[in-house]
Amino acid sequence: MIVSTTNVLENKEIVDYKGIVSGEAIMGANVVRDFLASVTDIIGGRSAAYENKLAEGREIAIQEMSDKARQLGANAVIGVDLDFETLREGMMMCIATGTAVLVKDRA
Repeated sequence: MIVSTTNVLENKEIVDYKGIVSGEAIMGANVVRDFLASVTDIIGGRSAAYENKLAEGREIAIQEMSDKARQLGANAVIGVDLDFETLREGMMMCIATGTAVLVKDRA
């Protein structure tokens, strides 16, 4: 499955548009991770715990979106947009949205 933020794919021709697809991941963060992240925020630096959780959410959302595209008969998703939101304290959401398409190699 090709997944791209662009609307065209180099050396590929879009044969059919299958529709909009999306994938969502809602991730909970635990109390220890929250505490360590707040300490990191106070003293400065990056919070590896939250970065890892964001990466996990992104991968889950993209995989779910790709699975839905495959079910529609697509072999690529173009125009992909990723959105991250905080739902409430300790809950993060990642949404991946794109257009499922069927592509073939250019002759």
